[in-house]
Parts: sequence; C-alpha cells; structure tokens
Amino acid sequence: MKINTNENFRGLKKMIRAKKLHTVCEEARCPNIHECWAVRKTATFMILGDICTRGCRFCAVTTGMPTELDLQEPARIAESVKQMGLNHVVITAVARDDLKDGGASIFAETIRTTRKLNPLTTIEVLPSDMGGVFENLKTLMDARPDILNHNIETVRRLSDRVRSKAKYDRSLEFLRRAKELNPEIPTKSSIMVGLGETKEEILEAMDDLRANDVDILTIGQYLQPTKKHLPVEKYWHPDEFAELKEIALSKGFSHCESGPLVRSSYHADEQVNAASKVLNQEIIS
Repeated sequence: MKINTNENFRGLKKMIRAKKLHTVCEEARCPNIHECWAVRKTATFMILGDICTRGCRFCAVTTGMPTELDLQEPARIAESVKQMGLNHVVITAVARDDLKDGGASIFAETIRTTRKLNPLTTIEVLPSDMGGVFENLKTLMDARPDILNHNIETVRRLSDRVRSKAKYDRSLEFLRRAKELNPEIPTKSSIMVGLGETKEEILEAMDDLRANDVDILTIGQYLQPTKKHLPVEKYWHPDEFAELKEIALSKGFSHCESGPLVRSSYHADEQVNAASKVLNQEIIS
C-alpha cells in the first residue's frame, strides 16, 4: 500500500519537530495520520508534555512524572496552525493529575491564542476528566471551543480494567456538565471495541451518552499497541461497524463515525459542521 506523504504531510511533520510540539497522531500511533495530515489538513496536537500521570491499559503514551509546564506552547501551536493553514485542529493532552486545574488554564490559553491567529479554523478539545472538578471544566468551556470531546473509551463493565484512574460515571458527568455550561457547543465521545464487550453493552453505552446529551459518537477497533497492553479479544467486522452507526443515528446522535480504523479525531472537521447545523436548528425551533 502506498502511503500518502505529500507536501502537507512533510511540512507539518517538519514544523512539529522544529517547534518542539507533540501530536497524538504520532504518540498514539494513529493509523489515519497520513490521511489527516496529507489530505484533510487537520491535526491533533497534544499539549502539557508527552508524559501522562495515568497508565490506561490501551494507550501507547508514556506514563510517568511529567516535566514542568511549557507556557509558550499555546503560542507555538497557534503559529503552527496558521503556517500550515489547517482547517480544523484538535487539541488534546496527557492527563495531568499533578496540576491543581488539570491543565485547564493551558487548554483555555491555547484555544484563545489559536483562534486569535486563525479565526476561520475550527477548534476541538479532547481533555481528560481533569479530576472531575467543575471549576476546571468551566475554565475550559469559557474559552468556547467549537467542540468538546471526552472519551468514555469502553463500556461500563470494562471501564475500571481498561482505565483504572478514570471513572465511567465521572466521564458521563463531565460531558453532561459541559453541555449545561454551553448548550450551543457540540459534545462528543468515543468507544473502542474489541476489548471483550458485547453488542448489548455497546448499545447501553450509547444510551448512557445520549442520556447526558452527547451529540457525536465515534466507534473504532481497539488495536494492541504493544504486548504490555491489553490483548485484542475480537476484531469486529466492517458490517458490524456499519450496523452500530445506523443504531447510533437512530438513537439521536447527530453524527457517528464507525469503522475499524476510526479514531476519536477521525473526520473531526465534518463532525463539528454536522453537529453545529443540528444544534442551530434545535435552538431556532
């Protein structure tokens, strides 16, 4: 298979190195990196360093004690987005449980700085639960991202095993409170399959998300990063992903991406546009 490495891809990779930035595209070994960087002109930047305070058993990001904050990081990201002419940018981060605000102030500064330099670029944020502290979430939402994404990752039964330092219900509350703070901002979450869940459990997770007013859902196949991570229990068939998408839409999600290689930020530019149109129609009506 020929890998698409056009000028957009090479230019973005060179810039990331020069500006000492991190992307989840590389850190998490995303299978869609070439499509996003080379074709769609979208990227997912990872702020707050590249060392996470949590050790989720599905994730390839390094776990340990993070370094001190880089206060110039928001400006470098904003400049990179402008230089590359990105249409949509996703800003995510390692979990920083060592910080009182969970990194919320840096998220907010990155949003504001990026929007000032790139008023036409849509901005999506993908934070951790920030310890479940409401004030931290409010700091983030006050910066008005175009979309708020927070992943439950798996079904309720498997949550403690898959991400022991996060809580299923805390994630649902995080998403609900984000919507309460600003109903006009679309919310989004993601589920991995292949960890031993059943179809019925996936549908229950969909219901949990809709009960907390989540607008967008992505569903993808879990792939084991290394032998140290959880094994794959099942590879779901593309037809099963297609069925899950139809079910998700029937349950009221405004947009759903579902497929073996789908990841949380896959086609994120399309998702924010679709969800915003639906929300605007609901507000008008």
